[in-house]
This record gives sequence, structure tokens and C-alpha cells, in this order.
Amino acid sequence: MKTRDPVCGMMVDPATSRFKREHNGHSYSFCSAHCEKKFEANPAAFIKTDSAPPMVWTCPMHPEIREAHPGTCPKCGMTLEPAKEAQEKAAPMQGMNCHHEPQQPSSAEQDKLGMIWTCPMHPQIRQDHPGNCPLCGMALEPEEPTGAETENPELHDFRRRLIVSVLFAVPLMLIAMSGDVGLHLVPGPWSPWVQLALTTPIVCWAGLPFFQRGLASLRTGHFNMFTLIMFGVGAAFGYSLAATLASGVFPTSFRMPDGALPVYYEAAGVVVALVLLGQVLELRARAATGDAIRALLDLTPKQAHRIGENGQPTDIAVDAVVVGDRLRVLPGESIPVDGRVLDGTSSVDEAMITGEPAPVAKKIGSTVTGGTINGNGSLEIEAQAVGSDTMLARIVKMVATAQRSRAPIQAVADRVAGWFVPLVLAISVLTFIVWYAVGPAPRFGHALLNAISVLIIACPCALGLATPMSIMVGTGRGAREGVLVRNAEALQALDRVDTLVVDKTGTLTEGHPKLIAVEAANGWPENDVLCYAASVETHSQHPLAQAIVQGLKDRHGEPGVLTHFESQPGLGVSGSVEGHVVVVGNAECLKQAGADASPVEASATAHREAGAGVMFVAVDGRLAGLIAVADPLRADTRASLAALHADGLRIIMLTGDSDATAKAVAAQAGNIAEVHAGLKPQDKADIVKHLTAQGAHVAMTGDGVNDAPALAAASVGIAMGTGTDVAIESAGITLAHGSLEALVRARRLAHATMRNIRQNLAFSFLFNGIGIPIAAGVLYPICGLLLSPVIGGAAMALSSVTVVTNALRLGRGKD
Repeated sequence: MKTRDPVCGMMVDPATSRFKREHNGHSYSFCSAHCEKKFEANPAAFIKTDSAPPMVWTCPMHPEIREAHPGTCPKCGMTLEPAKEAQEKAAPMQGMNCHHEPQQPSSAEQDKLGMIWTCPMHPQIRQDHPGNCPLCGMALEPEEPTGAETENPELHDFRRRLIVSVLFAVPLMLIAMSGDVGLHLVPGPWSPWVQLALTTPIVCWAGLPFFQRGLASLRTGHFNMFTLIMFGVGAAFGYSLAATLASGVFPTSFRMPDGALPVYYEAAGVVVALVLLGQVLELRARAATGDAIRALLDLTPKQAHRIGENGQPTDIAVDAVVVGDRLRVLPGESIPVDGRVLDGTSSVDEAMITGEPAPVAKKIGSTVTGGTINGNGSLEIEAQAVGSDTMLARIVKMVATAQRSRAPIQAVADRVAGWFVPLVLAISVLTFIVWYAVGPAPRFGHALLNAISVLIIACPCALGLATPMSIMVGTGRGAREGVLVRNAEALQALDRVDTLVVDKTGTLTEGHPKLIAVEAANGWPENDVLCYAASVETHSQHPLAQAIVQGLKDRHGEPGVLTHFESQPGLGVSGSVEGHVVVVGNAECLKQAGADASPVEASATAHREAGAGVMFVAVDGRLAGLIAVADPLRADTRASLAALHADGLRIIMLTGDSDATAKAVAAQAGNIAEVHAGLKPQDKADIVKHLTAQGAHVAMTGDGVNDAPALAAASVGIAMGTGTDVAIESAGITLAHGSLEALVRARRLAHATMRNIRQNLAFSFLFNGIGIPIAAGVLYPICGLLLSPVIGGAAMALSSVTVVTNALRLGRGKD
């Protein structure tokens, strides 16, 4: 009897599992060494200690239906609900129409259920146990990605079924073909019986999942590819079985000219084998779409070096790290969790979140991200985010969610699929009627084979895969390039965008002022001017003051001793530095101190026109010089805006800064068509709404709380990953490192993904548009061409593999 792995939730056979642990007198089995190690590090995290009774799900209309998991009522098809809620709703719902779409548990209920299983093609399908999707018949997959290196159980099962079907289908086809050419490997009277013996295990065991899913599609009313396979294979096998067991009851029209009654076991058996082959190839290819998530999960080390009270490090499992722990990160190791550097200096490779190869210098106070690679230095860090709170965990979850989301273009495929299967069934019936009425002898045989061919070749698996496969691969590729897509809708919206609205501070610029110039006057040395100014500004909390102090540190200077400090709001600051009276402020502040700033005013004006803030410095009542501070453009701003403009985007800047500074930054950045300055948060949102009302498809890029309303109002919001949580939560796309160059990559990714989807959809429609008429026999009067069910099955499998392969090409950057 199988038991559930307490870590990942997979069902495991204790008799065959090599991974086992004893805990508190109980034996636990695991699917892999990874899950075993996680359990060993922290068993309490995976063992349920509550004694609450299991949740029971029931139908509001039929309370006698009671299940241990959510689902639909077998009597009326209504969604099952928690027993208590269902009982409360039962009375007022009597007599209501019960034909509702399946709905899923609330988020609170899902928390109680533990692991959630969902359909890769229909993410709205969610349940607490493995199974098949009621809409498309696909095997459900865990919603939350895990690091367990285990094979897809459906792929393992279908591979076994494929092997068995091939072993029986090859001799089956040889026997059938030998009879057609007159060789008769098996004597005529015995041939149907031998073919029956070979076909039965193929249809009744290897093809059993197809019949189960086909019957489920009939019960739910959601027809899919398995509906067609069930009818096609069932018709071929059922007729052949009847012809073998009761050949005497069939009329002359069913027989060959020589009086023999044909059977079509090879059509049923070989089609099942071909469909299984297509499913295996599809599952193997689809597994590659999870490479991005697996690569991210593999970035986190399995152990961390926790520093104890005695100052000595002890190796512990990463899952056992808690906020506040002090950890040692050795050279070349992966950083285990998000944290802050307490001691040491090093360079860290942050390519996994930035997409940039250049390492980033880290020192005391710097933040580090779990999964990034430490350089040559040793670091001591304080854990600030662990487990699911780390940036890497959030990235993994965002990628997994995006891969299951649905782009609006998928509605096209959904609408087509809604009427496609019933239409194919109708065409198949019509094909049978026409061939039976006017076809050549044996009429029934031709009618049956052509009707089956229509069913098999028309299986809409390629159509169903066209959009989800591209979305899965595209969002995975984006994660590797530092572009985190929240959902497929955002990706499609970015492809259509024609107007880009950008914030200034923190988006076009670095977001914090820097010292850009020191100009001395009256013979003062430049370094002395900066040292005196920084000495006074050490007591100021103004951002410009902090930029001056940092500028001195960057030049390896040390501030002097400040013995007196005074601040004059709106003017500047002053103080005594080593016996000298130092004043730092505007021209009016210097005038009050008896100093004249006019000798450097022309230079000050030039700096202001370039977007910088200027402060004059006076020492002992005499002008010493000026200091210019500015929020510089990001290194990639000019090139990125040029690339976006070349891609056809109209770029508009929105900022709360002054008009002069905004225009100066716009001039430096280039390719900005409009500048709106002095704006409040709601003003930004109103401008975005106004542009949208004029028919523009607007993308908004920002990083601050003040940008959140505009990000939410845009067709697609794009947050800088270095910005605030509010901005990131309001956006559909996040640029992990806050790099505008990543926005260029995001735009190209959106184009490539949507182009890939259109290619897949076009191929799917074209394939069915050509394949169905040929299978129905429209070319027979012209050139005598008929398409056997075997060829139809091979073509159907090839169409699915082609769509999947084309989507995987997107992941390699070849679209």
C-alpha cells in the first residue's frame, strides 16, 4: 500500500522506496534523497500534529454525496463544498439549475488542503490530490514547484504502456499487412483470432487511460482529444470484435468481393501505440519547460554555516535557518538566504537576479540575496528572509504562477475547442453515411475506416498546447534574463504596447544623489573645499548632504572635527570645523555669512541646467567654491531608450521633480517625446488613464510608492526590482535588477512569445483544415487517395510534437 511523501506529497511505495526515516516511532518513506534530507533537517515542518477531523466535501443538492476531497457531484455535476457550508446552502438552493462550471476551493480552504494539484493547460482546475483534468484529461501537476528530482509519474506510466503496445502492435501490423498482400503469415481463419489476442492488451490496458478520460469528457460535457480517440479506437475494435465473434450475422455489403469479412484490429492497436508515442514525446518535451524553475531551485545551497555563541560555525540545513541567524559564507559558495553583511568584503555574482555577468561589490551593511554566488572574500551575514520569503523563492513562485496563467489570445483556442469536437463528430458521422451510401465495396469497411480517420487526425491536442506551451517556455526564459512575468496577460499586453510612460527618479536615474563636481575658488584646494563641506554635512540628514559625505569617503578622505552645527531651513547649514567657520548653502546663505557667490554663479547655472543641485561653500566669510550633486542616469538608460524608441514606442516621462530638472534629465536620456513634471501620484495615474482613453496601449515603468497607482492603471505595469514592494505588487512585470536594459529584453521576449503562439495556432488550424477533408476522402474521386487511421494517428502525434518543439525553440532564444 502506497503512502504519501510528507515533504513533496507524492505517493510512494514503502516496499520499494530506498529513502526512509524513523521519527517518534513512525516510519516515513520518501520519493528522493532530497525530500529525505529536508525531512531530516526539520521533521516538525512536515508532520501534521493537529488532531482535527478531515474535511468532508458534499453536494448542496445531494447531501448523501460525501467525499474526502473537492470535486463535482456525480449526480448533478455541481461543485462539492465543505460539508457545513453545503448544509447551510441546501435549503435555498432546492430547485435551482445545477449546471455550473467547476469552481475551486477558496485560498483559506486550500491552505487546509496542503499541496494543490492543477492542470498545466487549465490552471483554474485545482484539487488536493493527483488526478486528471476534467476539461482536457491531462494529468494534474503540483502547483508549487519542488526541488525533488523525480520523473513525472504520468510520463513513467505512459512509457510502460507504450513499450507494451509496441511489442504487440508490430506483429499485429505485420499479420494484417501480410494478409493484404496475399502472404498470410497466419492462416486466414485464424488471423482474426490472433489479431484479437494481440490487440486486446493494447486497447484494454495500454489505451485504458484514453477511454477513462474520454468517458470523463462525456460526463462533464467538456469534449477533448480523448473523446475522439475513444470513439475512433472503440469503433474499430468494437466492430472487429463483433466480426470475429459473430461473423455470420453481417450482411453482404460488409464483405469483401471474395466474401471474407474484414477486421480492423491493426487500426485500433497501432493508433493507440501512436497516440501513446505522441503523449510520451509531448510529456518529455513539456518537462523541459520546467528547466527554468529547476535551475532556480538548484541555486540554493542545501546547507548553511551558522555561527554559534562561541563564534564557531556549525553546518545546518538551509531549511533550519531562522531570521536573525548569523551565517558564514565562504569564498565560492552560494549565499543561503537573503541577508545583510555584518562583516567582511567580497564581490557577489548576482547574474541569477540581474542577468548581468559583472559581480557586485559587497561590504558591511550591503544586502545579499540567497542563491547568488560569493566571490573571493569571506562574508558574515545576518539572515533577514528565509524559506518562502526569500527573493529566490518569490521568483520561483512568480515564474510557476506565470507559466500556468492564460493569455487572452488563448480564448481563441478555447472558443474553437468548444465547438470543434462536436463538429468533428458530426463530420465523422457524415463521412460514414456518404461512404456507406455511394462508396466502393466493401462499403461498410470504407465508411468505417474513413470515419475513424477523421476522428483520429482531428484530435485537437496541438490546438490545446499551442498557447500554454509558449507561455511556459517564454516565462521561463524571462526568469533567466531577469524579467519576471506575473501572468501571461502582461506578456501579451507588452507585445501590443505603443506608448511607454516612465518615472524619472529610480527608473531613468539611479534613485539616489551622487557628488558629480567640486569647483574651488579664491585659491582653495579642491579637496579642502569638499572636506570642509562634508564635515559640516555629517550632522545633516538631507539626501544631498549624505551624497557630499559619501563623495568624500569615495575619495578616501576623512571629515574634520565638527564642534558646532546650525541648520537654517531653506538656506543651508553652518558649523565650526577645526577652528574655521564653514557655511554650506545657497547664495542667500553665503550672503548672510558675508561671502559673495557671484564669481562661480555662471558655473552653478550650467550645473543646474544639466539637472544638478548646487551648494556654495564659504570658509571664514570667504567663498571657497561650489559643490554639485545630481541623481545620475543609469548607465544603460540612453541605449535602452534608444532601442525602445527604435521599436516604435512613444516615450513619456512623468515625475514629481521640478520642470527644469525633468527637462534636463530628458535631454540627457534622449528619445523622450513628452515631459510632465511636478506631479502627484494621482496625477500620474490620470495621465495614464487619459492616454488609454485616447486609444494608446500604455506600459508604465516605475519604482516607488508614488508610481503604484499609475502602474495599476496602465495596460501593463513594469516595476523596477530595486523599488518598493508596493510598486512590484502593482505591476505585471518586474525587472529583477531594476535595469532598463532588462525592459528591452522584456519587450523582445513579449514579441517572441506572441509570435511563437501565433505560429503554433496557425499550424494547428492549418493542420486540421487540411487533414480532416483528406481523412474524409475528398481526394479519392480525384486521385484515389485515402488516409488510413494509422497514418492519421501518426500525423496527429506529429502535430503535437511540432507545436511543442516550436515552443521549446523559444526557450533557446531562437524566435
